[in-house]
Amino acid sequence: MPCFSKFWSVPFPPAREADDVESHQKLTFEGRPLDRPGEDIEDQGLTFDLGTLLNRRKALGLAGLGVSAFVLAACSSQKSATSGSATSTSSAPAPSGSTGVDDTYATEMPGETAGPYPGDGSNGQDVLEVTGVERSNITTSIGSTEKVAGVPLTLNLQVIDMANGNKPMANAAVYVWHCDAQGNYSMYSDGYTDQTWLRGVQVTDTEGKVTFETIVPGCYAGRWPHIHFEVFTSIDDIVDSTKAILTSQMAIPQEICDKVYALEAYSGSAANLAQITLETDNVFSDGWDMQLLPLTGSTDAGYTSDALPVPIDTTTAPAAGSMPGGAGAPPAGNPPAMTGANG
Repeated sequence: MPCFSKFWSVPFPPAREADDVESHQKLTFEGRPLDRPGEDIEDQGLTFDLGTLLNRRKALGLAGLGVSAFVLAACSSQKSATSGSATSTSSAPAPSGSTGVDDTYATEMPGETAGPYPGDGSNGQDVLEVTGVERSNITTSIGSTEKVAGVPLTLNLQVIDMANGNKPMANAAVYVWHCDAQGNYSMYSDGYTDQTWLRGVQVTDTEGKVTFETIVPGCYAGRWPHIHFEVFTSIDDIVDSTKAILTSQMAIPQEICDKVYALEAYSGSAANLAQITLETDNVFSDGWDMQLLPLTGSTDAGYTSDALPVPIDTTTAPAAGSMPGGAGAPPAGNPPAMTGANG
């Protein structure tokens, strides 16, 4: 039976016989000869079916071309399905905050070194034990109103729980830290050991999202411009760095760096950037697609990132690169721009 019969609801009248009932060629229906006079009306074939539908298009309120296209599409679809040649289609990624499975997240965010300046207690001071570290705006030291210089950056992340059907991970704690416009790290660099700027923690909302107000980091010798972060399953776990379920880094796109590093506040960064590429960076050289921040904006208005997905598989042990140079190097207190630290 042709495929159009599944969509046609108006019954056909019986075929009318011509004067010579013994001649199959004279059997007609609505004035047209039957292609298969020995079979029922619905078994006359696609060409005959199309002619019947076109003759009745006024009853359906459809244009002849529309009917033809509809029938051809339906028949083509049915043919593909029955012949086993139907083309498979990939489902679109689940929208942000969706509770459905998103097959896009088949790979966990790469684990990376925390570097020599984590400030999480694993190498010296521990800002995660300081009251007030849970904050969105990290452009000042905790308890201070004096902001560090630099181009504003609104950083958005979305933590994805791969072990739970790629659903957003709510109530996770995200710790973010990075250097200032001159490549210095608070708590470690000379002159800034009593500062805690550009360090802070946020707890993910029901969509797994966090937002930080910070600045675009500078580029110090030996490293591509980057932002460090750690993820914990809850805010209660941040006092123990070994409970981090992911330690990783985000890279700043070169086109943004080229614009920002032309500013006086970032003196020296352009020269350092010219000495390195993502391909030669000791952290991102093995791939950075998942870690490159999608930024929009300008040096005047500041930059904003789309919510960078951070897929985490909690069923596997966290993997991160070892701290460059060993647990004690480079010496705490030396600015990265002077030592070439790989943090």
